[in-house]
Amino acid sequence: MLKGIDPLLTPELLMHLCAMGHGEWVAVVDANFTANFLSQGKPVVRIPGHSLERVSRAVLSVFPLATDEAQPAAFMRVSNSDEGHRTLAQQAVIELVVTQGFKPEQVEAVERYAFYEKIKGVSLIVQCGEGTAYGNALFCKGVILL
Repeated sequence: MLKGIDPLLTPELLMHLCAMGHGEWVAVVDANFTANFLSQGKPVVRIPGHSLERVSRAVLSVFPLATDEAQPAAFMRVSNSDEGHRTLAQQAVIELVVTQGFKPEQVEAVERYAFYEKIKGVSLIVQCGEGTAYGNALFCKGVILL
């Protein structure tokens, strides 16, 4: 145990998050996401039994979002949905990003197949227990100033 570290952040997850440099992306995906298939050998860390919001909150507690990216966060848009439609899980991600000092429009809604393409560029996939369809998010790591 470490003092002040969210208990969901396992040693394995902390190792991968720490090894990432600025400009690298992490995906937090739902329980139904085809993580192993799409990971193409990249690390997949599982945090089962917890929601997208809860795991994203844990990750963002140690992971600064990029300030040099127009949209340092994204979620998978529900297919064939109206513009602006958000599931409760997606809205929770937007609210988390806002608590980090960003604006809601800095969270990009990404079409499903475009999201799969973006997964090819992530450094790490964290699979949570989110049961809501389209419960997937992306976060770009920013710089930590010492």
